[in-house]
Amino acid sequence: MSETTEMSGGQTGATDLERAIDAFARGDPVCVHDAADREGETDLIYPAEAVTPSAVSHLRNDAGGLVCVAVPDTVAEAFDLPFYAEAVSHPATDDHDLGYDDRSSFSLTVNHRETYTGITDDDRSLTIRELADAAATPTATDFADHFRVPGHVHLLRGAPEGLAQREGHTELGLALADAAETDPAVVVCEMLDDETGAATTPQDARAYAARHDLVYLEGRDIVEGLC
Repeated sequence: MSETTEMSGGQTGATDLERAIDAFARGDPVCVHDAADREGETDLIYPAEAVTPSAVSHLRNDAGGLVCVAVPDTVAEAFDLPFYAEAVSHPATDDHDLGYDDRSSFSLTVNHRETYTGITDDDRSLTIRELADAAATPTATDFADHFRVPGHVHLLRGAPEGLAQREGHTELGLALADAAETDPAVVVCEMLDDETGAATTPQDARAYAARHDLVYLEGRDIVEGLC
């Protein structure tokens, strides 16, 4: 686990995980590096319910990866959301060796039905917030009444057993949301290096977090603290 650190306002004694949970509860993003022997990437993660147009801009400009919304397996079941590889009948879905995991978490791509093209910051933030609202009461939501496929927000389906089964950013972010008691939907977006085109290194991601007063976590902090 992380060592204790000083919180904003002078409060001391909180771990990075506790600070991250508090940040999530306030609607603030955190930076999470999964593991060196996994993807080896740091994602900027927001509680989906707090994503405004400016937050989408933040994800585009300061992270740069793919903006995705992760929901738990139970929510995906209620919405009848498949894993994408199982929904598409095409030879390209065969023999999908990721190298870092057994499978991809990708499900469908969606737009909220009140969006226009779906790609603008306003449109994507609306889709994301509506996904969070729907995820809070999945059995009371007719998914197809509110969302259309294909769209510009990528959905990710969490592992049925969460972190006990898979330790990807999908499950790490959902564990934070659960601990913070936010809606069960999170936005994850990989942080990329503008100069190299590669994933932002943990050192650079940690420095970015420090500059912007964000919490930086290693995946093991979440796994050890919440499992």
